[in-house]
This record gives sequence, C-alpha cells and structure tokens, in this order.
Amino acid sequence: MARTEGKELETPSSTMPPRVALVRCEDYKARRVWEAVGRGLDLLGGAKKFVRPGEQILLKPNLLVAAAPVKLVTTHPAVFTAVARHLRAAGASLSFGDSPAVGPPGVTAWRAELASAAAQLDIPLADFSKGVRVSFPEGGLAKRFTIAAGALAADGIVSLPKLKTHGLTRMTGAIKNQLGCVPGFLKAEWHARMPDVEHFSQMLVDLNRLLQPRLYVMDAIVAMEGNGPRSGDPRPMSAVLLSSDPVALDATACRMINLDPALVPTITWGEKHGLGRARNVEILGDPLKQFIVPDFAVNRRPAIAPGKRGKLASVMSKWVVPRPVLAPASCTCCGTCVQVCPVKPKAIDFGDSNQQLPPNYDYGRCIRCYCCQEVCPENAITIQTPLLGRIIHR
Repeated sequence: MARTEGKELETPSSTMPPRVALVRCEDYKARRVWEAVGRGLDLLGGAKKFVRPGEQILLKPNLLVAAAPVKLVTTHPAVFTAVARHLRAAGASLSFGDSPAVGPPGVTAWRAELASAAAQLDIPLADFSKGVRVSFPEGGLAKRFTIAAGALAADGIVSLPKLKTHGLTRMTGAIKNQLGCVPGFLKAEWHARMPDVEHFSQMLVDLNRLLQPRLYVMDAIVAMEGNGPRSGDPRPMSAVLLSSDPVALDATACRMINLDPALVPTITWGEKHGLGRARNVEILGDPLKQFIVPDFAVNRRPAIAPGKRGKLASVMSKWVVPRPVLAPASCTCCGTCVQVCPVKPKAIDFGDSNQQLPPNYDYGRCIRCYCCQEVCPENAITIQTPLLGRIIHR
C-alpha cells in the first residue's frame, strides 16, 4: 500500500492523549447520519486531516455475511454513504471492499445494500478476491500476511466497523475489522494457526500495524448484543464514534457497553505493541456517560484459553473452556458451519456424509475459534460454558 507522508494527516501521537469523537445519532435517516459523521470529523479537525485531494482511499466496511441492513450484521449503508460523501468532498477518490466469512464480496455487498449505495456514488468495488503476499518484519508475532489486492492498491484505508459482540474476542470493532483485508478462507487459516485467542489477537494487532488505517468510523447507532456477531439481538446505542486510534475507539465502545477493556485481548495487545492507547482517552463531542448501557449482553467473564495441546489442556477444553453448542431443532443442515471450520479433520461435520441430519461436534478437535457460531445463519449455535467453568467463575 502506498502511504503518503505529511504532517497534516492525522496520526496517533505518543505525547498527546488519544482522541475519540463520540456523536449522538438516534437513527439511520440519511440526513441525520451525514450530520453526525460531519460533526465527528470536525471535532477531529476535519476530513482533510485524514485524506488529500486525488488520493485513492479504500472504505473498509464490516461485511461479515450477505445480510440485509435490518439484520444489523454489517455496516449500515447510511454510515457508509455519509463517510463517503464527506471524504469525497475533501477531494479523495474512493473504492470499497471487504472479504466476507462466506460468499463472494460482490454478492455480499449487494445483499447488505452497500453495493447499491456505492453505485449511486460511483464508487467501485475493489479486488478482495485476489491476495498478495506481504512481508512485515516489524510484526510482534505475525511476520507475513496475504492481503487483498484492492487494499494494497489504495493510498490509505478508512475503516467502518460495526459494534457487535463476538464469541472469541468479546466485542468486534475497529481492530478486528481489518481481518476482512485477508481474502477468502485464508482468514480461517489464521484461526487454525493461532487457536489461542491471545495469539490470534496479536495477529490482528500486527495486521492493523501493517495496514495503518487512517481513520476508524464505528457504526454504533444500533449495535448487536448477545449471540453476535451474526445472530445477536439489536441494542440501540445511538452513537457514531470516530478516531485515528483503534485501541482508544474500541476501549471507548467497551465502556459504553459496560465491558472492562482489559478483558478484550485485541485492546490489551494493541497497547503493548504501540497500536494505540486505551487509557486517558479524550472524548470529544457528547459525554460518554450518556451512552453507557450497564446491562448490555456481552461476556464479562475472565478468559479461559485452551492453551497448548496436551493431556491437561484436553481436560481443560472439555470441562472448563466455553464451547460452541448446536441446537438440532434450529439447524437447517445448510452446512455453513462445516464449511468454515478451519481444522482438519473438521471439528464439526455430518456423520457418514449424511447431510439430512444436523452435524455433530468432536470437541477433542475443536480449537474454540467459534467460526461456526460466527456464521450460522439460523442462530442454531451458541457459546456455552461447561459446568466446571461456570463454577470456577462464580
């Protein structure tokens, strides 16, 4: 990716406190969202702090799966459109793209109504199907990535995450959104290579350090709580958050949903590796206390990672570590969970190749990446903690 040097472009500072613009936005009406995003940009110094005239800027929404905006799975087209209009007014040339968990990028974008929004603005879909190998010797853990060609072709990235719960990292926001810059099923390969949530989070931090998005604009107008990031429930938060510091932004979102940022490994590793800062955040715009939802449904238990393989780890995984559980009555046997399972042999599969009955888990193989739960279209898979794990955390 080409990166433009220049002091006028906003970058996180090690001496100044991190800044997050927090702006109230009650709904997805186009005018209201446009005004909220504009106010947030003004609080941070204006769109020209992040883009220059003529630069090619990639808009990176959250396009997990092909779902309509009403499902709250993807970045809302009203947020996408508002950001695009403001950046274009600052002189930027735009493209957009993401690599969904399942399905081709173009089809997913149309179902999420982002392709139609982009077409109205004449914004092309970038190439997120083809990947290019990139070395990153500065990585704390991951030293090499395969990145979507469309992301590498841009001069800069503006990330558009959606605030949702997540089985592995508790919440998905600014930092995790960049995983979609890894094309296709290579995302699942990272889960297989780094089944421990701590290592996986370090990889995500390294990925952000490589891509260096200039700005993060979080859609928290209506968030997703409970069984996210696909099958959760809507929770109005009435907010748009903007920052050049993804750690500060995610930490602020955590405080809004009454979740200790120290429980989110992408945040803790982000601080350790210099991606940003979670403490002493300067909130610009509306007061944080107006947005705090104490009973937001999110996992607040201390993490229990499966850890290294071995006899003790096997016992821990079976009796302590939260695991995905399938409800046969809700399962339609679509096979999406089997498709995305990254381990070989599969940890969830159809018995005797009979796809007329729901698949079964082999928890001895399961690495607790929760990819199956993440993409299940029927809300048939939930994450449950075994009895011993619940006793430990009483």
